[in-house]
Amino acid sequence: MYLVTGAAGFIGSNLVAELAAGGSEVVACDWLHKDERWRNLAKHEIADVVLPDALPDWLRRNGESVQAVVHLGAISATTETDVDLIVRNNVRATLDLIQWCTEYGKRILYASSAATYGDGTCGFDDTPDCAALARLLPLNAYGWSKHLVDRRIARLAAQGRALPPQWVGLKFFNVYGPNEYHKGGMKSAVAQNFERVRRGEPMRLFRSYRPDYADGGQLRDFVYVRDCVDVMVWLLRNPQVSGLFNVGTGAARSWLELAGALFAAAGLARRIEFIDMPEQLIAKYQYFTQARMERLRAAGYGRQFTSLESGVADYVRNYLARSDPYR
Repeated sequence: MYLVTGAAGFIGSNLVAELAAGGSEVVACDWLHKDERWRNLAKHEIADVVLPDALPDWLRRNGESVQAVVHLGAISATTETDVDLIVRNNVRATLDLIQWCTEYGKRILYASSAATYGDGTCGFDDTPDCAALARLLPLNAYGWSKHLVDRRIARLAAQGRALPPQWVGLKFFNVYGPNEYHKGGMKSAVAQNFERVRRGEPMRLFRSYRPDYADGGQLRDFVYVRDCVDVMVWLLRNPQVSGLFNVGTGAARSWLELAGALFAAAGLARRIEFIDMPEQLIAKYQYFTQARMERLRAAGYGRQFTSLESGVADYVRNYLARSDPYR
């Protein structure tokens, strides 16, 4: 039995789909709210659904059956300003689950983020070295909350303190793909612009506010959600692997290249409209992200990552363009 928190969310629901399709028993822990995110789970056989505030009691009654926890639940909005809310959901909940897994000998994978790298001036090396982690300066409270947990686990590991039999922090880069529809302004640019593009309207991209990057020339490591799921499933099958790992493709691509992939998938000529960036984002915007993937490769993960063009084409043709876009 696998316990997946954030199970109705974007990455979580894709993991639930994969595990359930493989015959695993999956317990989904998440808030379902009043939107349509329940549809992210609707196609899959699930052993139980647990609301997060009921999780401690559920673990007391059922924890012995849990093989591993995949903790993906979090406040994921980089624009969230209620830091107490972020601490409750991103810091306290994660450290509590890691402590429970330590006490009961259960494995855990947890979501970190590329937001921990800040503006990228210190690089994108996923080393768990405490001194290297101390040099990173996240640009927002979300990134700081993920970084706090990474640093705490790295410190415990460096001191030889008790940790779960397998512990893995995953620094996800710019993930896109099916089941992100409930995320509003935090959806990928592909999901946010597809309907506009299909109507014959231009795709909207932020202007650059730095002279060394042209409009649309800002660079990101865009990773298809299926690749993120494949990494997590591989880790669950390889309990000897622990550590902090980037999850990206290792190749930075521009927003203009992303736009080209979207228009090509839709079978339309490219049309771009550059818009002003919200003022609160200008000083906190990442102009370049690119995952270093050597550590995950050295741990034994060998599959190639989906190219931007192939991932966007699959997303558009097999999900966004269909009447039922859910995985």
